[in-house]
Amino acid sequence: MTVSNSAKVTICLTNPKSPTNVGGVLRASGCFGAHEILYTGNRYNKAKKFSTDTQNINDEIGIVHVEDFLAEKPDDIPLICVDLVEGATPLPEFEHPESAFYVFGPEDGSIKQEVINKADHVVFMPTKGSLNLAASVNVVLYDRVAKANQNIENDELIKSSRDVNNRLTVNKRFKRKP
Repeated sequence: MTVSNSAKVTICLTNPKSPTNVGGVLRASGCFGAHEILYTGNRYNKAKKFSTDTQNINDEIGIVHVEDFLAEKPDDIPLICVDLVEGATPLPEFEHPESAFYVFGPEDGSIKQEVINKADHVVFMPTKGSLNLAASVNVVLYDRVAKANQNIENDELIKSSRDVNNRLTVNKRFKRKP
């Protein structure tokens, strides 16, 4: 996979309840280039006043309440469900499409079978036990970027990503080889 500027990545959260998890999803979406976050259910509406979006990613990406993910999904973008589902593809073996519509289950449940049945791909992370929602989104988005065939300008990316108090450099004996 090659990530292009035209790639569209949507993260869908099934009835999330924790503002901490949603804040972590917002941060991961900003760091890894997701374009929008959709969520269903009402639990987050009650909890969002406790938001943990420390980088104000919500101003850039936004998080939108919807009734039905499938009604929002563009026809030309694959539906990818991420959950512990028998018969699913292990994430290390999965090839991410350029654009994707990722659906994650709730912190205390699973994606509905009707949604799984309509998925183009169903993926699971081979873990002992389940990760929390924010960790799951982080792992999937990192996997997507790690598998992308892209030229990363390491030092420029580091300089633009680190905070103002970080001016660290690698000791010359550990410098990476070109």
